[in-house]
Amino acid sequence: MSESAETPTARDVLWRFGPMVYGPTVLFALGEGAVIPLIPVIAAQLGADVATAALVASALVIGQLCGNLPAGWAVARIGERLTMAIAGVLSLAGIVGMVWAPSLGVFAIAVFLIGFCAAAFGLARHSFMTTRVPLSFRARALSLLGGTFRLGMFVGPFIAAGLLAVFGDEQATIWFFGGCLVATVLLVLLGPDPEKQLPSPAAPRAASDLTEDTGEPVTGSIPTSERTGVIRTMWRHRRVLSTLGLAAASLSAVRSARQVVLPLWGVSIGLDAQTIALVVGISGAIDFALFYASGQVMDRFGRLWAALPAMILMGAGFIALSLTHDLPQAAMWFAMFAAVLGVGNGLSSGILLTLGADVAPTSDPAAFLGSWRTLTDAGGAVAPLIVSGLAAVASLAVATGVMGAIGLLGALAFIRWVPRYVPGTRA
Repeated sequence: MSESAETPTARDVLWRFGPMVYGPTVLFALGEGAVIPLIPVIAAQLGADVATAALVASALVIGQLCGNLPAGWAVARIGERLTMAIAGVLSLAGIVGMVWAPSLGVFAIAVFLIGFCAAAFGLARHSFMTTRVPLSFRARALSLLGGTFRLGMFVGPFIAAGLLAVFGDEQATIWFFGGCLVATVLLVLLGPDPEKQLPSPAAPRAASDLTEDTGEPVTGSIPTSERTGVIRTMWRHRRVLSTLGLAAASLSAVRSARQVVLPLWGVSIGLDAQTIALVVGISGAIDFALFYASGQVMDRFGRLWAALPAMILMGAGFIALSLTHDLPQAAMWFAMFAAVLGVGNGLSSGILLTLGADVAPTSDPAAFLGSWRTLTDAGGAVAPLIVSGLAAVASLAVATGVMGAIGLLGALAFIRWVPRYVPGTRA
């Protein structure tokens, strides 16, 4: 059979294998997106104050951060399909814990477990795209994968609102998530396995495929099927993780800061909850509408053509917003720069997934991707702490400006490191 006949095309990925490739992540993201807004509410019902409720809600992010490395190990050892099935079953245990939690501590553990399992779903499909999707279509395929998570976070809260209106009980939303998990496990176990249906196409070796990561760009290397542990993988690829990985972490931090800064900014300038929700919702809609455009730009023009506009827009948007707090038209500036941040975030869809796939070893990427995702998730987890700390010791405007500076520094880091480590993608 010819190489062209064996290599999956865009139509193969999007239509023939779309339900199996994207379906599990769509279902998981919809359920998770519906539950996330209610975690602080349920925590408060179990006796948590505001600070403790926020800590319980952060257990989801902490769980995902802690789950990336074990997920990388599991995908490398037992495969993507079985890893997702096990994660789905464990998530059902987390659902049971959320519904019948006798105490706040048990509820927090259940939330942590769901976040831990969410890492497995994200990494399994990330690894699949890295090994199965041809380079010419990689960014679009991964932007669609990123779009499935955006879809869940965008639509999930509306589903939760509808269920609350019908049943008047937060547990209805948790059971909806449980139903999504059951459907996910059944789809993964009973549907056709895309790992077997889509063979690995021949792809240029990334710089990180070297036995020892020297940090120098290369155009090829000898393939190897040697499978290494997660810790050894982190050490072997320490240079790309400490350079391009930190640039990617800065993008994740700016993204995460947007979700924290915008609601707080609206409160600080005296807007009511409905207006804040409307502005944040419009920003989120712009973000969601642009998720596929990022992949098209990266595949056709190069990774930097999406990464730089995204980082510059978000960095400059944060800095500009930080200067408007005491202006007479503060509400108008808030709405305008929230839209700018939405455009920047939308243009960044799939960038972290694509860059991780570009520099991962093509023969056995799962362990590396676990390290990569841990680093980027850490950036997202630290950003709210930075905003909170700077707002406490200085002001929210200062915290917002600092996040903007991080975004612009991240743009410079992308300029420096993307061409060095991703030379084969018109970076």
